[in-house]
Amino acid sequence: MHASLRIKDVERITLRVPFTETAARWNALLVWQWQIVEIIRVTTDDGTVGYGETLPHYTWGRVSDEALERVRGRNPAELLGDTSFGAGLEMAIYDVVGKALGVPVYQLLNLPKVRDWCPIAWWNTKMSPEDLASEAQKAVAAGYIFHKFKTRPWFDVYEQVEAISAVTPEHYRLDLDWNGMLMNVGTATPVMQRLDQYERVSIYEGPINQSDVEGMRELRRNVQKPIALHFGAPPFPTAMKEAVCDGFVIGGGVSTVLQQGQLAGAFEHPFWLQMVGVGLVTALSAHLGAVLPFAQWPTITCMNNYTDDLLTEPLTIRGGYLQVPEGPGLGVEVNEEALVKYKMEPPYELPHPRHILSVVWPGGRVVHFANMRDHVWPHFRQRGNDPAQEPGATLEVWDDDGSKEWADLYERLQQGPMREQRS
Repeated sequence: MHASLRIKDVERITLRVPFTETAARWNALLVWQWQIVEIIRVTTDDGTVGYGETLPHYTWGRVSDEALERVRGRNPAELLGDTSFGAGLEMAIYDVVGKALGVPVYQLLNLPKVRDWCPIAWWNTKMSPEDLASEAQKAVAAGYIFHKFKTRPWFDVYEQVEAISAVTPEHYRLDLDWNGMLMNVGTATPVMQRLDQYERVSIYEGPINQSDVEGMRELRRNVQKPIALHFGAPPFPTAMKEAVCDGFVIGGGVSTVLQQGQLAGAFEHPFWLQMVGVGLVTALSAHLGAVLPFAQWPTITCMNNYTDDLLTEPLTIRGGYLQVPEGPGLGVEVNEEALVKYKMEPPYELPHPRHILSVVWPGGRVVHFANMRDHVWPHFRQRGNDPAQEPGATLEVWDDDGSKEWADLYERLQQGPMREQRS
């Protein structure tokens, strides 16, 4: 790379990348905006091109117009590790510097490489046991053996585990994420102790509020399988002193991931990287996992949710492990035709899907909701208005069918959940 190398141009390309059929149906309840993918393309004055990618409705750091202007005319090597640029631009800078030097990104991270293959998980949001089983079969066919999914009060977690177990090989492993929905140690302990009996169950994430230090400490003492928490809550020194977890979930910018990953490693706590996106994000996760010794738990990028990885050649996944790309930069080639195919026009936001959501328990108890984020989540997580994990629970989704019956009920549900008893 010449010392005079400068960034000549920076482009923002916004895409709508479709979900797979099953993912689309369930993602529509909360994370439908994840279809919007922002690509940043950086070109230097010698013609080297670097790419970055992020989900603007999920990212740890959006790329501002000011950041795009700020990097123009600069030597990209001087900008490495600066998270103020935002996710996609930071990634593109690493990609273009690696390409200019003819080295893979992991060689820019100033740490020795410790692995050529990184564990990676298939990811699903909350969905029915039947659909999770179908997803697990696809995962096995695609080379995965680790599967992380969201567990919620409106589905029977034991049925979910058993449905997946019935259609996958014995070595298939499940990581369960509650996002605090088990509420407290008294509720969580019997649920997790029962799940401990399933050999497929591997790791638990965020079973109760992470700030409940005493509860987390007690829960860890009484549960066999390892428990993961998002790094930083409670503060890392507290987490270590009080022994509240076995490992972490780590994400964010490159320098943040390296710092947190090394801190966790210093205390011999494994972690999984959580960097949500498509092909470019997944490639970056492999470069980071390649140099962080304790990135031993399967990375979550959610790439499997998309119909297109935006790459000319897919990343290699075998036996649950992702091969670290060895080419210059991120080591992958962006499919320029896909950038044209999926390009969307502003506003870069999708309309809110309308559903009526009905949680049904054995005995005919039903609660109807109009919205996942504003109604279902507060009902269970903030208020604890119904059991946190009752066997036999299920969720019925009633899409807008244009009927007066649907419209009337949806309008009434805007005021809050409605309870009924079915015969």
